[in-house]
Amino acid sequence: MESLLDERRRDWPQDTVGYRLYEVPQPEPEPDPDPGARLVRQLEGIVSTLAPLCAAYIWHNEAFRLQYTPARGDVPAHISGVTNFGDNVDDEWLIVYLIQQITKEFPNLAASVDDNDGDFLLIEAAEHLPKWLTPDTSENRVFFYRGELHIIPIPQNPGELSWLSASSPTISQALSLLNSHSDKCLAAEPIRKAIRRRIQSYPEKIYADQHRAYCYVPAGIAAVLKRRPDLLASAVQAFYLRDPIDLRACRPFKFFLPETRVMTLVTFTKCLYAQLQQQQFTPDRRSGYALPAQSDQHFKAHALGMKLAHGFEILCSKCSQHFPSSKTQSNVSSDPLWEGFISSLKKNDYFGGELEGSARYKDLLQTAEIYFQHSVSSPRSSPAFSPGEQVLQLLQSLSYSVEELQKEGDSLPPEDDDSWLDISPEQLDQMLEEASGRKLLNSARQEEELNYDLDNVRKGMKAFVSKVSSHEGAEIPRSSATGQVEFDVNSFTGALERILGVESDELDSDDLDEEEDYNLLDSDAESDSKEGKSEEDMSAAETLENIREYMKQMDQELAGTQIGKSFTKVTDEAGSDRLNVSEEAEGESAEGNLKVLPVDVDLNLVENLLESYSSQAGLAGPASNILQSMGIRLPDNQDR
Repeated sequence: MESLLDERRRDWPQDTVGYRLYEVPQPEPEPDPDPGARLVRQLEGIVSTLAPLCAAYIWHNEAFRLQYTPARGDVPAHISGVTNFGDNVDDEWLIVYLIQQITKEFPNLAASVDDNDGDFLLIEAAEHLPKWLTPDTSENRVFFYRGELHIIPIPQNPGELSWLSASSPTISQALSLLNSHSDKCLAAEPIRKAIRRRIQSYPEKIYADQHRAYCYVPAGIAAVLKRRPDLLASAVQAFYLRDPIDLRACRPFKFFLPETRVMTLVTFTKCLYAQLQQQQFTPDRRSGYALPAQSDQHFKAHALGMKLAHGFEILCSKCSQHFPSSKTQSNVSSDPLWEGFISSLKKNDYFGGELEGSARYKDLLQTAEIYFQHSVSSPRSSPAFSPGEQVLQLLQSLSYSVEELQKEGDSLPPEDDDSWLDISPEQLDQMLEEASGRKLLNSARQEEELNYDLDNVRKGMKAFVSKVSSHEGAEIPRSSATGQVEFDVNSFTGALERILGVESDELDSDDLDEEEDYNLLDSDAESDSKEGKSEEDMSAAETLENIREYMKQMDQELAGTQIGKSFTKVTDEAGSDRLNVSEEAEGESAEGNLKVLPVDVDLNLVENLLESYSSQAGLAGPASNILQSMGIRLPDNQDR
């Protein structure tokens, strides 16, 4: 049966994360005639607590947004939100950090987070999960509680059935278990460590991901971004996702004329800056925008400003011709939550002691209003301004002077260096190691490369091919110190029986010895003469005989080629190779029994792996990927 969450998730667009905050029942709860009002008060406290982190943050697509959700079915009333983070996955992990911090600051709340892929927190810690925890069994089991990740376990013995259900728990049951057995529900340390590693760079990462750059933009855009820097994301996306129909509105420009351009300093997120900077675009001559020579010191500022102007023009061109008479601008002060929100901001010292009415106080209050509109306020279903309509409304309400903006452009602080856009192969390797949790110190890595053992390569590959694989993928050995390879003859024979449709007495496991003939199937002369065989049995025996004959012909044909010489063969005590296959074949008739000489399987395996690794020339490839997944790292080829 599909859950309510699955129903909602099915309607989400791609790259969407959902989050829910539930009240954990207390042993002796205080009487409260209106639990919903209590949750709303907590919502006010949560939003005001997060204001210092989120108020000035530029979300890539949609903002982190919370609202009260009444009870439905077996899901209790809670605080929830849904955010489409678009191309910037950092927004998704910032939300994870915010949710973790909320449960830390409000210990009576437990939170669950998921996206289009389901419980992506478990995906992040996939290497450390217990075998029983799969997408089918994880429903209503994964929560943040008191700042730590908790996983509701399954009963491991009959004694645990007294407090654990064998089936997936409901939300209410899971919340009760978090309260009564939180220590037993705490996720294992490797799992929690994997999640902490992903969010440990916050909140510093919020500011580290900002990039300030000079942009030569029309004065109207400079004024809009000064008042509403969050509208930058919508303009970048409009340009980034433009189509030929969008560009028709940019020849000529109606709202942002090139004659009014001024130099300004724009704050991007690194993702937005990369999307804008890396786009190759030549403006239409009819647009009025012309770029200087690439050798000009201000070429980049002109190019960025031109792209931003196109993005804002596209946004405004999609607005109704009757704007703004069709809608009225909402006033946050009339929202019933606004008064409580401002009180919470003052308690949390959001204004930093600034005097009410001062310029700095007004700027902070303005930022808080925008944050409140994005994070709480009215639900999604209510009428709202599109980004383009918001830009037009600001153009009508703002008063700015082109001359003043030009003077400000003459004394701008320095822009940030964008060399982070260029990544060397070594930096990429380091980033991948950090992302996968396999970061090694340089000294340890060098020591490992000096002391590598080719025998580990042989053992690791044998361990890899012996692992069980299925439609869910192959199991990678987590250490090269895996025990000896075990080969179950009965299981292998049974698999052949199912494939070929024969009985077990028609297969001889002795033929599996690598020192013997390579034929895996042995013809049983007596089976052909048995009486009472069914047509299916006779057909299976005939199939076996055909395969045996086919394999024999293949061996004879290959024996006359040079393929045999490409393998390193087992040497005798004197150190000389045995006769190669082609030489042996010359002394035998085509109808005689062909002797296939054994090769040194281990040595050939290592040689081929090293040759494959060397041909990668330091880049990623199948050999290095398989070996590194098993914890085996080979040194770089010094002979190249």
